[in-house]
Amino acid sequence: MKFTDLSNSIFEKTINDYHKFDSVDTPINNPYPERSIEYFLYLKNWIDTVQWHLEDIIRDPEINPNEALIIKRRIDKSNQERTDLVELIDSYFLDKYKDITPISEARLNTESPAWAIDRLSILALKIYHMQQEANRTNATLEHKESTSKKLQVLLTQRKDLSTAIEELLEDIESGKKYMKVYKQMKMYNDPNLNPVLYGKT
Repeated sequence: MKFTDLSNSIFEKTINDYHKFDSVDTPINNPYPERSIEYFLYLKNWIDTVQWHLEDIIRDPEINPNEALIIKRRIDKSNQERTDLVELIDSYFLDKYKDITPISEARLNTESPAWAIDRLSILALKIYHMQQEANRTNATLEHKESTSKKLQVLLTQRKDLSTAIEELLEDIESGKKYMKVYKQMKMYNDPNLNPVLYGKT
């Protein structure tokens, strides 16, 4: 099975599992063996799915400011977890291709495989929710037609992105491209790098 086929199928399962309860406080029930790549893909998309809904909640114009602050901090924590998972998935690829010797003309790709997989995860969420909008029974015909068109664009985008990721993995495996991974070094959560935080000490 292609890696993107595996990823897309796990992302769809994750999103469907989440929407059985449709609550940001639902405990995760990861069905895959711990520390397997399937486990990490499921965890990555679960984090993305919960954050998607946190972002919806915080945009409620009637939200209580105290609740908004709590959710904002949950989103910050979630962003850090998302970054950590991307780096962990990249570690999987680095290990998988560690014995590949790039050819002399090998080129560096714009983004690592895992950051492209991150975009695929978000696309799965866009597709799910756009499908929900296209099927919404209380929506106008104009709304349904508009969202149906957008859904087709998203489906095409997922197909194209999946193809591009597979081509990248093939190029790395054949030595035509090589991986170079940088830690994201997010600063806003670090008490040594965020002046608001280190200024308090």
